Amino acid sequence: MPGVAMPGVAVSGVAVSGLAVSGVVSAVPVAVLASAVLHAVWNGLAHRIPDKLVGFALINLTYAACAVVLVALNPLPAAACWPYLLASVVVEVTSTLLLLRAYQLGDFGQMYPIARGTAPLLVALISAALLGQHLGTGELLGVVVISGGLIGLAFARGWPGRAQLPALGAAAGTGVMIAGYTVLDGIGVRHAGTVGGYVAWLFLLQGPLLALIVWVRRGRSLLAGAGRAVPLGIVGGVLSLTAYGLVVWAQSRGNLAAVAALRETSIVIAALIAAVVFRERLGRLRVTAAFTVLGGIAILELARP
Repeated sequence: MPGVAMPGVAVSGVAVSGLAVSGVVSAVPVAVLASAVLHAVWNGLAHRIPDKLVGFALINLTYAACAVVLVALNPLPAAACWPYLLASVVVEVTSTLLLLRAYQLGDFGQMYPIARGTAPLLVALISAALLGQHLGTGELLGVVVISGGLIGLAFARGWPGRAQLPALGAAAGTGVMIAGYTVLDGIGVRHAGTVGGYVAWLFLLQGPLLALIVWVRRGRSLLAGAGRAVPLGIVGGVLSLTAYGLVVWAQSRGNLAAVAALRETSIVIAALIAAVVFRERLGRLRVTAAFTVLGGIAILELARP
């Protein structure tokens, strides 16, 4: 229920909350960390597609197709969740369009950290104001340290010039939208009565809507550029659906701000992808910032009751 901290997940007969009890790892942080890895990978795939408009259209159509199967396999979400679900669809499509613009204008290693890094503190503030999920001093410190590390990853090469402002604005706007749909889905899934049904309908409605917007922009020329991008688009779509399904499941059981902050470990994975795949220079400052993120995660998890 909203405003009520969910209990720990029972693993091997032991109720756990946090990272481990007697060496047994809680399912919630494992699911969120898996989601973080998958999220960074599918974003890397999307950035690798030369025509990013085509890439995002293919990714959205793929997880919409997967969602058709999931809708058939899961119960219909309860009526109480639909206002949140529909609002989330609009916010997530807006987020994707902003992220697409950021990737068109900027480097993956800079745009991704900014897009993801602005969300945790916003989620903490929104969830505290609307849901009563107030963070303790240690948890708040962890969120602040994580956010500081993410900002360091984004700005490790110095303060950006005027020419970069459109890209940075799109990336920061993406972060605001991420915070918005994180809270909407965190509330909505707790009213849905079914995590699988909620995720299925979310992707079923979101995928075709974004693909339609892309079609309006590009028209039939969209098909001409789709050929070589199809394999990457399909893989990216499956990874995207799996990643968000995991995090929505975690949101149905854990504190929204803590889940959102832990999910941002995808920044560290994205930094490695930027260095290895896109040959972007990491540098000492970015490495330090990455370890700052990990330190913040440790503080956050150790502070959780």
